[in-house]
Amino acid sequence: MPGHNGGMGQSVEFGKFLSAMRARLQPDPDTVYNARRVPGLRREEVARLADVSTDYYTRLEQGRNIHPSRSVLASVARALQLSEAESAHMLDLLDNCGGQAVDPPAAQRVRPPVRQLLDALGDVPAVVLGRRTDVLAANRMGRLLLADFPAMAREQRNYTRWIMLDPAARVLFRDWHGAAADAVAALRADVGRHPGDPQASALVGELAVNSEDFRQWWARHTVARRSSGTLRLHHGVVGDLELDFEQLLLPDDPEQSVRTFTARNGSPSQDALKLLSSWAGSHAAGKQPAGGQPAGGQPAGGQPASTSEGINLP
Repeated sequence: MPGHNGGMGQSVEFGKFLSAMRARLQPDPDTVYNARRVPGLRREEVARLADVSTDYYTRLEQGRNIHPSRSVLASVARALQLSEAESAHMLDLLDNCGGQAVDPPAAQRVRPPVRQLLDALGDVPAVVLGRRTDVLAANRMGRLLLADFPAMAREQRNYTRWIMLDPAARVLFRDWHGAAADAVAALRADVGRHPGDPQASALVGELAVNSEDFRQWWARHTVARRSSGTLRLHHGVVGDLELDFEQLLLPDDPEQSVRTFTARNGSPSQDALKLLSSWAGSHAAGKQPAGGQPAGGQPAGGQPASTSEGINLP
């Protein structure tokens, strides 16, 4: 925490984040007398709200080699109206600023008890997410609901990459823009915690080249660490679903979480999940499918019939 790594200056990303957060704020219309050429508050206005000098705040946005105290950072966060997740991201950027050697990341491995948990969930779709939103494991229903991640090439087993680049994901998520923006925000938070990760840099570069939506969202520096919510899906086999997701952190694996997708008891979505499971079992037994393909574009017969599959990624 602040004074934060004495002797080390902020990364450029820290300054870019402050600038992006400032740009989204709207000035008080009662105090604006002249038309503004750029959106958001001016630096001097944020400085005044944070009770620091304009020069000091300017140096913060420019990534100068200064070391703000905890109280100053709290004041800046209030002035910029940062959420809890955004405040944590700001501290991550400051704590993980440039100038340090970055050790190669250790391989991401899913422990056997976690795989057993996935299998024990039965008809509840579930996946394990790791660094960079990599998909490390998925149970049978997770692969049927979303995509057959274990069957993908190694570099494609990533939730954000899948939702941004796979056309099937655009069909699956009825609010694709909301779900995709959330995924990008989660990736942005991870990059703040792990600067210098070459695989994260390669992923961001690939997405920036291939997706205009990604470029726009990434430039906004939006961060999010959503642990729950509701998704509205349109599955190629069973039609519309409304599912609640929960993201459960694994205390012994702090960079991993289990994301589950559940339907409310007695709802049509619960019936649809049961139908999906039954349909896949019938198809695996060689019977004629009811129609359609799972959302990820993989034929249902190509889905593993049972057990979770782990994926060890660096």
